This record gives sequence, C-alpha cells and structure tokens, in this order.
Amino acid sequence: MSKITEERATFWRHPAVPETDLLKARYVTHRFSRHVHEGYAIGLILAGVEEFDYRGTLHRARAGEIVLVNPETVHTGQAGVPGGWAYRMLYPSIETVAAIAGELGGPGGTPYFPQQVVRDDEVAALLRRAHQAAERGDALAASTLSRTLFARLLMRHAAPRPPAPQAPGSERAVRAALELLHESLVDPPTLDDLAEAVGSRPFPLLRAFKAATGLPPHAYLISLRVRRARELLLSGMRPAQVAAETGFTDQAHLNRHFKRVMGVPPAVYQRAAGSYKTRHSGGA
Repeated sequence: MSKITEERATFWRHPAVPETDLLKARYVTHRFSRHVHEGYAIGLILAGVEEFDYRGTLHRARAGEIVLVNPETVHTGQAGVPGGWAYRMLYPSIETVAAIAGELGGPGGTPYFPQQVVRDDEVAALLRRAHQAAERGDALAASTLSRTLFARLLMRHAAPRPPAPQAPGSERAVRAALELLHESLVDPPTLDDLAEAVGSRPFPLLRAFKAATGLPPHAYLISLRVRRARELLLSGMRPAQVAAETGFTDQAHLNRHFKRVMGVPPAVYQRAAGSYKTRHSGGA
C-alpha cells in the first residue's frame, strides 16, 4: 500500500443524480469536527485508515471497506494511521435514497444502515466505478451505476431504524428548540433563554437535546450555519457575504468551520458548484 504524503480534495456535484455531492480526497492532518449531514455519507476507503466517532462509538475503516453514515447522525473523521487515508465519497439526499428504496418495495420512511463500516468487495467495486463515471462527467453511466449502487446497498446492508431514546416529555421541548435555532442563525439565544422559550430548564434541555441530536445546542447551531452557507454559496453569493448572512464572525470563521464539516473551503465548494451549473445549463 502506498503511503499518503500530501493532502488534496476535489468536491463536485453529481452530473445526473439530483441533490448528490461527491468528494475525492486524501487527508493526513485534516480532522472533521463533530457534525451531521442532511443526507447520507457513503464512501470507499482507497488507502490508509479513516477513524471516526459515530454517536460515541469509535470506528476504523480500512482500504477496501465502505463507510455508511446515516442522515442527521453526529460523527467525526480523522486519520487512523500516521500516513492518513484516501477515499471517494458520495452524499445523496434522503429523498434520492428513499425513492430507490420505494422502487425496491421497501418500507416507508428514511432508510437506515445499522453498520457504519462494511466489507463488501462487489459493492466497493461498484462504488468506485460509479464515482469515476461521475468524475468523468459521463451522465448516463454515472446515473446508472450510482442508482444501482444505492439499490445494492439497501438490499444488502439496510435494516429497520431502531426507535430513538427520548426522556419523557422532552421531545416537544427539543423540537421547539430546534425550530428556534433554525430561525436564529445570526442572533441565537443563550441556553437559559432557549430553555425558557421552550418551557424547560437549561440542564434538562441540554441533556435531552444532546440525546436527540448528538450535539449540544451551540455545536448544532454551527452545523445549521454551515448547511445554510452551502445553500447561499450554491446561489452564487460571495463567501464574505455568506459569512455575514449565516452568523459567522467573518470569512475566516466561516472558512474554518466549513472545511471542518465539508472537507473543502467555501470557495472551492462554490467553484465546483459553479462549474457543474455551467456544464449543465441550457444551451451550454
């Protein structure tokens, strides 16, 4: 196995599957902070070892293994060996994966992967081919292989979602707190004010919030800000303005947190999205 000696990352949008992003990267010192994705994170380790915490359990994914991260589930990401790791990742939306599950006759709701690291050589080879086709911009091959990949993963590795643990009476408070945070990206309340607004006390709300989301409110707010920043960057807004619109202190503050979640800086993400729009706009 060749040693990974330098870091690089390429991020782009899928040429044919809606709401699906792709990442091809090799990391040595980069560390992903605790964060969540709206959709799935599905990847193949090409070399080295990735280590990641997933809701309190430490996982190690080695070359040839597949990583499966469910939506809205807290996780990290860092090198598991001194040489780092290289991988190819797909980030499909819940809607994309759920639609395929429905076509396969699966139950309603959000599909769920109970194992976060799996060894499946056939699916791994399919993932690599799908990712490479998307990298080439081959829309027909990429869409066919990607949808086949998601179907194969669902058939082989999905399972019913277990019920989420909730303290009695906490679900309403957490739901209300989440709504408030979504509405308060730029000027969020303190923990005391948040608890008072939802009819709770600070520490019981903090415990229930962490149990439901895996993050304390301030860390969850950062993930919301990054999520909103992605939307604004995709709309073409300049990163400095995006920082102001999403509650970050300045562009450097946005850059730091955005890269810790997305693996690339905001400007790189925006250029990739702009390139995708140019290639797929009418008349181009």
